[in-house]
Amino acid sequence: MNKILIVDDEFNIRLVLSAMLKKEGYGVASATDGLEALQILKADKIDVVVTDLKMPNLDGMGLLNCIIEQYPAVPVIIITAHGTVASAVEALKKGALDYITKPFELDDLKNVISKAIKTRTLNENELFLPPEEIERTGIIGNSKPILEIFDAIKRVAPTTTTIIITGETGTGKELVADAIHYNSPRRNNPLIKINCAAISPTLIESELFGHEKGAFTGATITKPGKLEIAHKGTLFLDEVGEIPREIQVKLLRVIQEHEFERVGGLRTIKVDVRIITATNKNLLQDVRSGNFREDLYYRLNVFPIAVPPLRERKEDILPLVDYFVDKFNKKLDLAITIDSEVKEMLLRYEWPGNIRELENLIERMMLLARNDKLTLNEIPAEFIIGIESSVGMSGEKDKKPFKDFLHSHMENVERQMIIKCLEESGANVTKAAKSMGLSRKGLQLKMIKYNLRKESM
Repeated sequence: MNKILIVDDEFNIRLVLSAMLKKEGYGVASATDGLEALQILKADKIDVVVTDLKMPNLDGMGLLNCIIEQYPAVPVIIITAHGTVASAVEALKKGALDYITKPFELDDLKNVISKAIKTRTLNENELFLPPEEIERTGIIGNSKPILEIFDAIKRVAPTTTTIIITGETGTGKELVADAIHYNSPRRNNPLIKINCAAISPTLIESELFGHEKGAFTGATITKPGKLEIAHKGTLFLDEVGEIPREIQVKLLRVIQEHEFERVGGLRTIKVDVRIITATNKNLLQDVRSGNFREDLYYRLNVFPIAVPPLRERKEDILPLVDYFVDKFNKKLDLAITIDSEVKEMLLRYEWPGNIRELENLIERMMLLARNDKLTLNEIPAEFIIGIESSVGMSGEKDKKPFKDFLHSHMENVERQMIIKCLEESGANVTKAAKSMGLSRKGLQLKMIKYNLRKESM
């Protein structure tokens, strides 16, 4: 269940929002000001923050600044009244995801929360490093492919060239976009991000270009789009291949002419925006199939940067492992190290989920750790099977000793699982067999194999 934190000093607002969100199946926490919200963020896992701007003690803008610094993966949605839309736009420039205007409809709230959840889900595992290492902006590694990316960033960052970043999901494409922006002359201006996969096709036009009051049902105010907000800065369009074809022509015009009109508007708006895009799709194939405009593709593809999957930069795995262990030691207040045998196993895996999969595995293992060292016992059984499959596909000749090692470890995992089930069932073999999905006879045979019959008596 995703958990939403509502921050507002008005009791009725907190009450109404809580009821609406709980009805939609969300978990809800609430706070009366920014200071109380920070305490909740420290003690609980919050997926989205919805905050008013004007509050005592610590206001919404102050809270936003703290969240960006301390919890950068948590999306922030601003609640604003008609008279404070300008402040909400300023909050968007600082890093808020979106805003809703009082009074708001249930559908408005549902849409913006849904977008925030999708954005959090797709991006929560990106790496973040302190400002003193801003040149790399969280990109870790010294392999040849990564050094080539650093070289490309240094060459293209000072320009206004349009860039497309390609690579599998979880490889760190957004980090490359960050590095380009923060190493460019635009570094002190807004970096605005849109995950095109997180926005429904019917809303993406308004999201990009903004809309005028009355442009469509529910457009109760004039709202600037992300292109306006990114003026003099950078607009990053993640999963650009998801933009509907009918919107692509408007985006092409912005790239060529640096101008557009809001939805329902007549006034032409001029903007100075550098556009960086990213995709995990083969856009050229989409061009051939008619799903993506050829002219837009070549406009975006002026300077392509390909981010390699983790399996092609395995020398970066151990530095990433060390980084994640340090990160979660700080986050979870632990002092855990990692055994060399575990590192050996991590190096053998193909990592289909790339850096995100690696980070998730390290966090899971550290949460399950029984002492201050991660050992083979903390590695999930399904992950071991995945490693064994990877080894099997890469040939038998030089991998057999490691396969023997894996087989031995899997037997140890199975033995420990049987012991645990027997303990939980009070040494009742029938109950233990049922909990493991085995027949009583099957469990008895395994108990004989692992010499557990005496232990279960």
